[in-house]
Amino acid sequence: MASEISAKDLGINVSQGEGELFKWFVASFLFGKRIQQDIAADAYRVIVEKHKRDTPRKLCNCSWQELVDMLGEGHYVRYDESTADRLLKLCEKLNGEYGGKLGNIREQSEDRKTLEKRLGEFEGIGPKTMEIFMREAEKVWY
Repeated sequence: MASEISAKDLGINVSQGEGELFKWFVASFLFGKRIQQDIAADAYRVIVEKHKRDTPRKLCNCSWQELVDMLGEGHYVRYDESTADRLLKLCEKLNGEYGGKLGNIREQSEDRKTLEKRLGEFEGIGPKTMEIFMREAEKVWY
């Protein structure tokens, strides 16, 4: 199996704060699906770098079709429609319940178990996505 792509591989430095952590959250979400890592990385680059959808607010300001098109541009076509739907729900929940900040999820969680339970309440965040995200997030949160 190929080595796992890290935040650093994508030019993300999670220790630089909320914005970088959100980028890693999006990348982790894409990597968490049964899709080739290089395709997930390309889709991340299209959404976050090319189209500058690098905050929960900017991502939520996309239409579903715009997201499907961006995913297609990154060749993330196997799950493009469901992924677009879940990405929109993800940023809506993050904006609506946590003020658009992953750090607020951390602050409202008394321990890692509670934090992971809260993250798991986001549609499309399963054990694999959680594992990928926490691999980097734990470096700044714990």
